[in-house]
Amino acid sequence: MAIHSRPQRTPRTGEDGFTLTEVLVTMAIIGLLATGVVLAVLPRLGDASITKARADIASYETALEFYRLDHFRYPSEQEGLEALVEAPSTVDADKYPAEGYIQQLRDDPWNNPYIYRNPGENGPIDILSYGADGQEGGEGADADIGNWQ
Repeated sequence: MAIHSRPQRTPRTGEDGFTLTEVLVTMAIIGLLATGVVLAVLPRLGDASITKARADIASYETALEFYRLDHFRYPSEQEGLEALVEAPSTVDADKYPAEGYIQQLRDDPWNNPYIYRNPGENGPIDILSYGADGQEGGEGADADIGNWQ
């Protein structure tokens, strides 16, 4: 029968591990770096939402142009942007694409529906979002975003 012996442990010296000071300095450095990253990224979140809203509006405008080419008019304000997803009763169903002009309507980045106006105040049609505040008008991140800009 073999006897298993335990490995010898080496005595601990004062150099093992980290001191409290080293840990606190490291945490302070990580905190400063994290603060710098947050301050650099936070303003960009608003820019990204505005960019997404502009891209959505441009895609709706393109789909509305295809709708106009097929039906010789834009959807009425009552038909709204929903006319891009499902054929309204006022159009010839044979001229309406089976998959629609877009797959689905999305809300703006602030979870509000896009606004469609026909006739538009800034052109034949207006597609807009009221921005971060959800109210007409405003400046900066709260400004309206529309297809005329």
